[in-house]
Order: sequence, then structure tokens, then C-alpha cells
Amino acid sequence: MKKILYFTTVLFLAACSNNKPKDKAAELADLQKQQAAINAKVSKLQADIGKKDSVKSTDVSTYTVTPSRFTNYIQIQGKIDAQDNVMAYPQSPGVITAIYVKAGQHVSKGQVMVQLDNSVLNQNIAQAETQVSLNRTLFQRQKNLWDQKIGTEVQFLQAQTALQSSLKQVDVLRQQANMYRITSPITGTVDQMDLKLGQVAQPGASGIRVVNADLLKIKADVPESYASKVNQGDNVLVVVPDASDSVTAKISFAAKVIDAASRSFGIEVKLPKRNTLRPNMTAVLKIADYSKDNALIIPVNTIQRSEAGDYVFVNQNGIAKRKNVKIGATYGGKSEILSGLTAGDQLVTEGAGNIEDGDKIRVVQPGN
Repeated sequence: MKKILYFTTVLFLAACSNNKPKDKAAELADLQKQQAAINAKVSKLQADIGKKDSVKSTDVSTYTVTPSRFTNYIQIQGKIDAQDNVMAYPQSPGVITAIYVKAGQHVSKGQVMVQLDNSVLNQNIAQAETQVSLNRTLFQRQKNLWDQKIGTEVQFLQAQTALQSSLKQVDVLRQQANMYRITSPITGTVDQMDLKLGQVAQPGASGIRVVNADLLKIKADVPESYASKVNQGDNVLVVVPDASDSVTAKISFAAKVIDAASRSFGIEVKLPKRNTLRPNMTAVLKIADYSKDNALIIPVNTIQRSEAGDYVFVNQNGIAKRKNVKIGATYGGKSEILSGLTAGDQLVTEGAGNIEDGDKIRVVQPGN
């Protein structure tokens, strides 16, 4: 630059020497003025060139765009329940005289858990059984006579009818006596039992909860907007945060009717036996409603937005190149790119917010 300045000054002085001014003082002042202007232009050019040379590259990280499988999920919260979760009640009111089980105990279907007072019925049964014994003896004797052609057929039929009637009476009394018991309707575990000896148990009011925790299901309500996307038989990923457990299952039931109040429909998912799961736990259902192979997927935080649309930056030989993109479904912090990118593009991730189209960039942490 000093050489350029010197050469320029010499040419200028040479040109001026051809036209000698009459006033040397005026000539000197004019030359000094022109020299000051040239020096200012030279300084400005030097500053611009120095500024251009001092532009540094921005450090960024990149991600190689590669085709992969993309799945979008509908997330719904549900509650785990036992498939067999019932309350066992007495069929007749009565005073509790015996309790045979306690909370946490395993019981079998039909097992007697509580006995209510049925002493009066037991006495009636004893009397009826005595009558049965007498009627059986009379019938047997009448039958022996009838076999020997002694007596009439009417006498034989009367003895037979009396025996059958007394037997039916005993059966009825025993059925009534069984109504004073609380039996387990399923095989499972006693989960709730607050009854006490001497307490009066009432049908529908005083009972015992029995749960089969080996057979669990999830019940959830799906918003009406997903009615065409969620169907019986669909695969579902069940995540139970409190149990730190997850399992893959299928929708075993999907209601066809939309609830008028909640604008949703119920679904059920049967679960395999898991020791970590319990009734009333909260579960998250992830139902796949869209899936595509060989999709171009990028992190959501790399996408920037403007009035012209969505765009990203890619690395092209150390230069940031802005590319407009069309976004598809988004799930789990990832977005599917429908157009704008191709496989192999070096997508700028970290540092994308600090650059503009055409900026020099330096990849310091390349990612794949």
C-alpha cells in the first residue's frame, strides 16, 4: 500500500509540473489538499481490506441427514385395572359369626370367606332331613310291596311323591342357608376386607374386594379426533413411569360409541403378567398412527422460521447455505422433512442461530 501511495503521489506531482501555476503558495496549498484527500481514500481502502481479511469462521456442529424409519405416536394417559376386580357381598342380611380370610390372602373361586348367622335355617334343614329319612323308608317299603303286586299303584305314587317333595324342600333350605355366606366369585387375592365379627352384613353394602392381579388391563379415553386412527388390534407401547417399566401390547377393545359429555371413546389394553404393575397405576399409551421407512428426520431445534417459511442451514464446503424445507409429522423432538433436504446433507445443528446465509463456518464437533 505504501508503494501504491508513493506511485500515485509521483504521478500526481508529474502531472502538475506540466502546468506551473503562477502562484507557488497557491500551488502548494492545492497539492496539499489533493494529497490529504488521496491519503484518506488510501486509509479507507486499507481498513476495508483489513476488515475483510479479519472475518473469522463461526464454529458449528453438523449432523449428517440419513434416511431412517419414522413413527408418529398418539399419547394417551390411562389407568391400570385388574381384569377381575370384584366385590363379594352376602345375598341376605345377617350377623357375621365367622371370618375365614384376611386381606392379602389368596382365595379360590367359590371359597367361603365369611359366615353369617343361619342357625334357624339349619334347624329347619335338620327337620326337613328327618322327614326325608322317613319318606325314604316309607317309599322303599311301598316299592317292595308294589314289586310283589301288593297294594295299589296310587299308594306307590304317593310315597314316591312325598319323598321327592321332601328332597326338594331340603335343597331349597340349603340354598337359602348358602345365601348367608360370602363366597369368592373369582380366584384371586383379598384386597379389601373391613368386616368384623358380630357386624351386621347387608347385601350391596358390606362386602370383600377380591382382585386377580395376574390379569391386568389398561382403561383409557381417546379423544374423538382420533376416532379414525385408533382401532381394535392396533399395536400400543405401554409406559408405566412409576414402575419404570414398559411393554408392547395390542388394543383389545375400542368402543364404537362417542361419549356425548367427554367427546371421547373408551379403549382397553390387556397386559401380560408383570410383577412390577399394580391396579390403579398411571400408564401412558403410545399408539402408532403414522409410520414411514426411509424418512429424512432432523432435530426440531435445528428448524428456524420466518415469514417466508421454515428453513435450515447446511454446510457446503465451509459456507452456510440456507435451505427452505417442508415439515411433515413431528414426534419426540424429531421432524420428518418432506422436501428441501437430501440424504447426505450436512445439517448445521449447534450454532445455527448465530449464522446467516453465506457465512463462513467451521465444523468443530461433526456428528453422524
